[in-house]
Amino acid sequence: MKYFFVGFLMLIVANQIKAQSAKDIIPKPVSVKEGIGKNLILKDEFGIYSTPEFMPQVIYLANQIKLQTYISLTVQQKQSSITQIIVQNTPSLALEEQYQISINSKLIIIKVKTARGLINASQTLLQLLPIGEFKTASLSPVQINDYPRFSYRGMHLDVVRHIFPVSYIKKYIDYLTFHKLNTFHWHLTDDQGWRIEMNQYKKLNTIGSWRNETLIGHFKDTPAIYDITRYGGYYSKAEIKEIIEYANTRAITIIPEIDIPGHSRAVIAAYPELSTKPDTTWNVATTWGMYNRQNNVLAPKPATFQFLETVFGELIDLFPSKYIHIGGDECSKIWWKQDPNTQQFMKENGISNETGLQTYFIEFIARFLQSKGRKAIGWHEINEGELDTSTVVMNWGADKQAIEAATKGFNVIMTPGKPFYFDHYQSGDPLDSLAIHGYNSTEAVYTYEPIPSTISAKGLSNKIIGGQANVWTEYMGNEKKVDYMIFPRMTALSETLWTAPDQKSYPDFLNRLEKTAIPRYQYWNSSWFKHYAKWGANTVLLNTK
Repeated sequence: MKYFFVGFLMLIVANQIKAQSAKDIIPKPVSVKEGIGKNLILKDEFGIYSTPEFMPQVIYLANQIKLQTYISLTVQQKQSSITQIIVQNTPSLALEEQYQISINSKLIIIKVKTARGLINASQTLLQLLPIGEFKTASLSPVQINDYPRFSYRGMHLDVVRHIFPVSYIKKYIDYLTFHKLNTFHWHLTDDQGWRIEMNQYKKLNTIGSWRNETLIGHFKDTPAIYDITRYGGYYSKAEIKEIIEYANTRAITIIPEIDIPGHSRAVIAAYPELSTKPDTTWNVATTWGMYNRQNNVLAPKPATFQFLETVFGELIDLFPSKYIHIGGDECSKIWWKQDPNTQQFMKENGISNETGLQTYFIEFIARFLQSKGRKAIGWHEINEGELDTSTVVMNWGADKQAIEAATKGFNVIMTPGKPFYFDHYQSGDPLDSLAIHGYNSTEAVYTYEPIPSTISAKGLSNKIIGGQANVWTEYMGNEKKVDYMIFPRMTALSETLWTAPDQKSYPDFLNRLEKTAIPRYQYWNSSWFKHYAKWGANTVLLNTK
């Protein structure tokens, strides 16, 4: 995929241009050793070779080189005199995502043991190459050995509050690929809509996928103002399969999320019989912030559990990922307290309180997923009860919640609201674009340490398997606004999750951001927050709601 833009001075026609320094790579590699001798001259007439197991990723790399530089390499299944890039399957490498690149005057040798390692290597090589239209490109001798600090490195996207076209979902996956992230968390259901095609429960699409109007302005504005436009839609299974295939080539895992047992207003709008008040007509939510304000929970009854098995069954038939996200957050207990039928269910099943009922729902789905060879991930509220530790906890809270989960034995993915929520303001400028609340600067993202010192002190560092930034789209009605909110914070995230703390330097990062990342934003024709250097981690704010 090629993204054009007007006025990008680097898109020039030239006979040859020297490539970028390996010292400017983002995220910063483990080891870079600059070599001596003549440069390698990458040319049209040369080839790129790999054994068959990596062929999809090699074709991807050749296509990306052509799109970025106009230099067209021949993909080879046998080495020959024109071979200039050799991909070697190297099982002896210690880590799954590790890669090694060696460049001399004649060859580029890439050593990997997995497709993900080759994708990581490809992003480094693409960063070494110029952006523009060239006949050849000159690459300096170098040896790079690199691997990530954390195994899970993700970005989330909420397509419920606002939905985005397939073309942008693919572009978003390209963003992750460039930044050496490996997981796309796709938030597909919530109170404001249901965004995945269902065969068995069709009202989820005819009713649950559409809301009557959308909030204008900020949630805290008084009075609240709404437009009068019906809004919604959903991704067909054919579209989702297309996106999964696109991600697979880039070795990106897509983890889908169906959020239960709260955040289910779109479900009960379509099927009110699954609610605590089955005789009520519910509308798909038109505002944000439903917790304890409007009824949005599923009722514990046979029809509900059959519903859950069916929709999660359709989900796992579609998505190949090992993990399925089941939500579990912000589950309002008050609607269960008020419902006599729910209270009777709890009594009959020996459930002492509503927190225990929440755990009952989570364990029901977790067991179902296990029976299908999958594992559950949930937000940190799933840890409020006594839950089996095979479920992974995604912590959007503070260090306290991470410590509790890790101490109980859960693997934890760190995605704290501060600083990994990219729906928060990135400045205190009163003219800045609308955001939900709070302040998360690029510097705060970069300097955040995903392993709390308390967990390290307890010897539980291995329970923190990675991190993720979340993009809730209440105030992101179009692609350009999403870009503006994620860049350059996603670039900072990539280095926070990839690079060892003792190799990180924020001033050095800002220098590499200017040289490497911003030209890439321009190449993608993406927007970004341009005043990132002005707003630091400790800046005193004036206007975040």
